[in-house]
Amino acid sequence: MEQVVIAGAGPVGLWLAAELRLYGVEVTVLESRAEPDPHSRALTLHPRTLELLACRGVAEPFLAEGLPIPSGHFAALSSRLDFSGLDTPFPFTLALPQARTEELLAEHALAAGVRLLRGHRVTGLTQDGDAVTVDVETPHGTHQLRTAYLVGCDGTRSRVRTAAGIEFPGTDATVWAWMADVVLDEPPHQRSVSNEHGAVMVFPLPGGVHRVVGNDAVSVRHRPDVPDFEELRARVRRVAGTDFGMHDPTWISVFGNATRQAARYREGRVLLAGDAAHMHFPSGGPVSTSGSRTPPTSAGSWSRRWPEPLPPHCSTATTPNATRSAPNCCAAPARRPD
Repeated sequence: MEQVVIAGAGPVGLWLAAELRLYGVEVTVLESRAEPDPHSRALTLHPRTLELLACRGVAEPFLAEGLPIPSGHFAALSSRLDFSGLDTPFPFTLALPQARTEELLAEHALAAGVRLLRGHRVTGLTQDGDAVTVDVETPHGTHQLRTAYLVGCDGTRSRVRTAAGIEFPGTDATVWAWMADVVLDEPPHQRSVSNEHGAVMVFPLPGGVHRVVGNDAVSVRHRPDVPDFEELRARVRRVAGTDFGMHDPTWISVFGNATRQAARYREGRVLLAGDAAHMHFPSGGPVSTSGSRTPPTSAGSWSRRWPEPLPPHCSTATTPNATRSAPNCCAAPARRPD
């Protein structure tokens, strides 16, 4: 029988797996995708996340590849949040695409002895007082795993959460925005523009690419179709007066401010973490920041009791963080143009 199975090889799942291995727990990670996703919705690592990585001696690869940005934003306001006064060795946010973050965390997890199985999708589960039986769809057919605990780190559409019967209450999106990764011939000196036509933010990424994020009065209140490149350029020009000489897009997407939190983070021997437990408007990096706190806290708490069963109150321990984050994340898009 497995000791812990984690569904989802995103940053939270991989980091939690590596943390559990430090305490001697055997961990198997099941990832539905056969190959890592090359696209990155998240790209911001905040100081606290970097501090946690440094505590494990693995921050250097992130710092070597990411781009430090000494200030942050709230709701695309032109006044920036200055991080230089923070009591931290990392007084900045680090721009690093999530795809690369996942690669580095996967290397760390594998080196720690985690078993990572790609192309393995959790399709259902049953549990009793002793273990969880996990139904798994693999490239070679379906089979079952028996594990002491199952952790759902499988995103906002979590199959683990649904199969465990955990509700996911909240609100649907009322504000929409778009994002793109492009090359800019004329990157702006000021990272954000906000006016009656909408808002546009521009962030540098490694490799000479920029992330352009924005919304406009035409599409902000209704879910827009993913714009093609010419439409994206037109939207940016409407707000900023220029498209910054953008070309060579590698990815264009849309996102909204749907906000939800799991009614509970544990049901018996099934637990939730990361986006499976909560979802917010992603602007500014709140999701990756709140998710990064789960693995060290949870792994330490569980290891002190292992192999004894976890008491009923013991879960992934980040409910207060997610609860505090929700109003902040809802407030940011509230100032968008009508």
